[in-house]
Amino acid sequence: MASLNVYSVLVVLFLTCGAAMATKENDQIIKENNCETKMGLPYVLEAFTSIFETGTISNKCCGELVGLGKVCHSALVKRTLENPLFKDLRPATIIAKSIQTWNNCLALIDSPSPST
Repeated sequence: MASLNVYSVLVVLFLTCGAAMATKENDQIIKENNCETKMGLPYVLEAFTSIFETGTISNKCCGELVGLGKVCHSALVKRTLENPLFKDLRPATIIAKSIQTWNNCLALIDSPSPST
């Protein structure tokens, strides 16, 4: 019985430390790349709504998101998921929406515009 309690404590410590390390890693990426200053607030809110809620993302916002860069985009999404306010969200679903939004924006930005 005592070994079960010790094992439980070790598992909790491992999970807690792992979460703390992930948070520090994302925070470090965000800080080193100045991620929080690369997009204007209206575009941040639009991208957030598109990924964390239900919404569309405009072409202009896609340009801003791609300009932000994939490293910043991923780190910001992961850090948001670590926030207790979003504990009820399914991380796998949000990550999938985040990747889909990124890929859609990248395809839109990379595609040649029709000539007039």
